[in-house]
Amino acid sequence: MILSVRIEAYTPADLDALAAAGEVVWRGVEPIGDRDGRVAIYLTEHFQRLYRPPSPSAPALSAREQAILAYLKTQGASFFAAIHDAAGGGYPRETVEALWDLVWKGALTNDTFHALRAFTRAPVKHSRKRLRDAAASFRSRRVSPPSAEGRWSLLAERVPAPATDTQWSTAMAQQLLARYGLVTRDLAAAEGIAGGFSAVYDVLKALEDAGRVRRGYFVGGVGATQFALPAALDLLRSLREVPEEPEAVLLAATDPANPYGTTLSWPAFAKGTAGKPGDVDSEAGRQPTRTVGALVVLVNGALAAYIPRGAREIVAYLPDDEPARSTTGRALARELAALARDDHRGLFIAEINGLDPALHPLAPFLIEAGFHPSPMGFQMRRAATATRSPEGAAREGGPHAGR
Repeated sequence: MILSVRIEAYTPADLDALAAAGEVVWRGVEPIGDRDGRVAIYLTEHFQRLYRPPSPSAPALSAREQAILAYLKTQGASFFAAIHDAAGGGYPRETVEALWDLVWKGALTNDTFHALRAFTRAPVKHSRKRLRDAAASFRSRRVSPPSAEGRWSLLAERVPAPATDTQWSTAMAQQLLARYGLVTRDLAAAEGIAGGFSAVYDVLKALEDAGRVRRGYFVGGVGATQFALPAALDLLRSLREVPEEPEAVLLAATDPANPYGTTLSWPAFAKGTAGKPGDVDSEAGRQPTRTVGALVVLVNGALAAYIPRGAREIVAYLPDDEPARSTTGRALARELAALARDDHRGLFIAEINGLDPALHPLAPFLIEAGFHPSPMGFQMRRAATATRSPEGAAREGGPHAGR
């Protein structure tokens, strides 16, 4: 959801090819629930400067985890079967869980992303008939569980000489500046940097003294200590004027390009038939968060909508005054329509800011964009774009068709 916005015609196989070629390496940062977690992807040549070994105060390792680390330290990158035998055999699931415990502790990585995708994928329930059909058509020779595929190796082996504290702080400060342009205390905390803002403050101060960054109060409503690249400030100044054509973008809520929830606080959303600014509907639990599966729509850089996983209940942020309200509403409706065309299930909106969608000011713009009102809400199905070639092969629009 992040890379596909930046890379035209992106496919997951591209990332797999880079990993297999040794161009990138991924590292587990922390688990989120039972089947999810935060990961970091590094360019291999930068990994040595940005990698931090696991903290000595990390939880104690189990006997199986210690056996896995000892085996990989002597044998190098290995497949699951050899690791399982070295860990004592037994129930394979125990070894899989030990591998992923070590991943989230920052000790292991895999040479592909297949295991990571399988780990986060929800279990699929099959009927007996579907299982029989699958067995008749395909017989797998794989002996390892899907979430343990590929070769596992120690992350420490990728770092012959770990960076010093100074080298790491310098590299991390430069990384934050390159990623965001403007760095604040809250942003450093949201990134989960070891040591927080204080870990990079001295480096940012030294860069300011050298004239490479500027410190000031550049963005209102944000902490007073702000460091920014000169080019970022010039870009901010250039965006003071609202463009003639609204610039709308659909992003994952967790995307670094979404400033809300890190650099900026989530605004209160409009509630009521008039759509005027009001308090967040805390009773309904609709406070936006940077969660996996959630989306945001930014119009001219400002938050226009928060779309939780499933997209049935939308939080819209429309300006009070015209023509800004109509401009934002129309651009938001177009992005929602594009999202509906991209998703094979289409899009069904049952609620906007806790209201019946027909009562919200966004309703006429949704109808204008192609949504169909119904007693249950607004709906748009994916357009049928498949055509037949002379040979009978079906071709269908890509993931961003019609956008």
